[in-house]
Amino acid sequence: MVIRRAEPADAEALAAVHVRSWQAAYPGLMPQAHLDGLTPAMRLPVWERLLGESSPPGTEVLVAEEDGSVAGFASLCPGRDDDVDPAEVAEISAIYLLPEAWGAGVGGRLMAAALGRLGTAGFEQAVLWVVDGNARARRFYERGGWRPDGAVQRDESDGFPLTEVRYRRALER
Repeated sequence: MVIRRAEPADAEALAAVHVRSWQAAYPGLMPQAHLDGLTPAMRLPVWERLLGESSPPGTEVLVAEEDGSVAGFASLCPGRDDDVDPAEVAEISAIYLLPEAWGAGVGGRLMAAALGRLGTAGFEQAVLWVVDGNARARRFYERGGWRPDGAVQRDESDGFPLTEVRYRRALER
């Protein structure tokens, strides 16, 4: 497995991973009609924009490749929440894997690389948001030393309510 910085040419693969991961991870947590309606073509413009624009310091997307194909990605940025100092706290704004890569160690290696990058960039802590009912993801994060920090938000950006819990952990520099 190779972990590297995403390039604009990865946009299509990232869109596919994003959609397939949501469709496998969120049944029962999001409306099934929403999940069934997702397509990589819908996500592609977002990834083309993100990978095509210059990013602020501390912002990047890492991809995990298996046998030359993108198996997952992690998106990193300075903390975006009002109650964190973006000079000290980074955010893992997304980490998704193809469902067939779940449980194979890809996520752990991708997360380790992401945390290493953030620590090297000088951040002291990292946060991420997880859907409250996503027990599989919460177990993964907790095994990696992440803990809920008490912050909760309600996200209705997709047209239905989702409760998300913020996790936090210290970074090694």
